[in-house]
Amino acid sequence: MSPSPDILRVIDLETTGDGFADGGVVEVGWQDLALGAIGDWSLRGPVGSRLVHPGNPISPATSAIHHIIDEDVANAPGWAEAAPRVLQPPGRLALAAHRAAFEQRWCTPKLSGQARWICTYKCALRLWPEAPTHSNQGLRYWRRPEGLDRATGLPAHRAGPDAYVTAHHLRDMLALVDVDQLLVWSAEPALLVRVPMGPLRGRRWQDLDAASLDSVLAGVFGRGADLMFTARTERDRRGSVAPEETVAPQLQLLL
Repeated sequence: MSPSPDILRVIDLETTGDGFADGGVVEVGWQDLALGAIGDWSLRGPVGSRLVHPGNPISPATSAIHHIIDEDVANAPGWAEAAPRVLQPPGRLALAAHRAAFEQRWCTPKLSGQARWICTYKCALRLWPEAPTHSNQGLRYWRRPEGLDRATGLPAHRAGPDAYVTAHHLRDMLALVDVDQLLVWSAEPALLVRVPMGPLRGRRWQDLDAASLDSVLAGVFGRGADLMFTARTERDRRGSVAPEETVAPQLQLLL
């Protein structure tokens, strides 16, 4: 009889590039959260990590980030061998990562056993929009999660410590909303707090005038999924329908 799903496993990867085409995994780290008897979530067990052979040389540029070199991974298993044991623990309800789309480039459905994913970056945008930054480490020092041991969370940019930090963010998110809500938000594009590009960059969406919002919706700054999703959400919040191809006159002068 398989155990009931009561584990959320937070994952972090260190790699030699941005995807299979130009890099491989050099380290995987994890930290579990367990569901308690009264419905509360807490960290369970120690931080886990293991080195992985990426299948190609580690460049000096990526070693400068995580300080893992070729000699460190010479006898390590490849990702296809290491991944299933890490990604499919008994009782797993879902996997989680900060900016989970990055981890999912290597944690494929086959290797993860068709896991569902929570993206703590997307969820942080929803729950803590006032944060000055929504990076994993930025949230760590802004929020200062209770019980986070500073030494265990260091060094940054190593898989185990980063997973440990992310797990504290996830635990605190689960005190505010349930797993199902986090999964829904994670499956959608990111709901951005500020305009990410163009002459409106850095402006909060609720502060945009109607003409500026219309320009974003018309694709003046591109049609990225996060950008358009946020613009449409803001339009719907205001209860208005924006024209398809309207460009604010004041923005035309800046293009």
